Amino acid sequence: MSTTTLTSLTVSPDLSNTVVARWHRRLSANPTAKRSHWRTKTVYFRAVAALVTTTPTAQINWKNIVETAAPHGSRSTFYEVAGAHARHPLLEAFINDGRTESTLLALHYQRGDAVAKLIDETKVWSYWAHRDRMIDAITGPSTPEALEAEVVDAVRKWGRANPQLAAALEHAPPACAVEDLMLAHNGRLVATRAAHLLADELRRTV
Repeated sequence: MSTTTLTSLTVSPDLSNTVVARWHRRLSANPTAKRSHWRTKTVYFRAVAALVTTTPTAQINWKNIVETAAPHGSRSTFYEVAGAHARHPLLEAFINDGRTESTLLALHYQRGDAVAKLIDETKVWSYWAHRDRMIDAITGPSTPEALEAEVVDAVRKWGRANPQLAAALEHAPPACAVEDLMLAHNGRLVATRAAHLLADELRRTV
């Protein structure tokens, strides 16, 4: 019997095929710009990212988000992106995935406020380039600890580049980073614990 400890085992998670990666790819790859829901989402992501640098999170509401998104913002498109019946919300992708870990991650990010939901998705959008660079830097199988270090480093870099956005919603990390950290540990790290670990890193960083 092998005496290799659990922490020294190598893992090779497919970070290009996570729930968030599939959601991002499905929406952002739409070649028809005029019909692209991702294009509409991006208008609001940019508005939120701009607002959090000047406005306390508690004072951000759908009206000032729409105003910041002008001339493309409107009440109807805001709720189409972030409302209770929004099109293609990220949490729905987790729930539809059906696995227990995805459902628990969705529950952790479940929010009753449309603005908070939009901030969570904005964090994913803002973090994506950092995630792409992290994936490019991973050349093969590694230990869970080494992959965790890669995720934490990417989150730190994002936090330093976007301190106000990173601090919003009590330093909630991008949901995709939480999913990546869970995969790094091959399902042995639950969503709440992974989210709290990354939130603590963001608090120390920003």
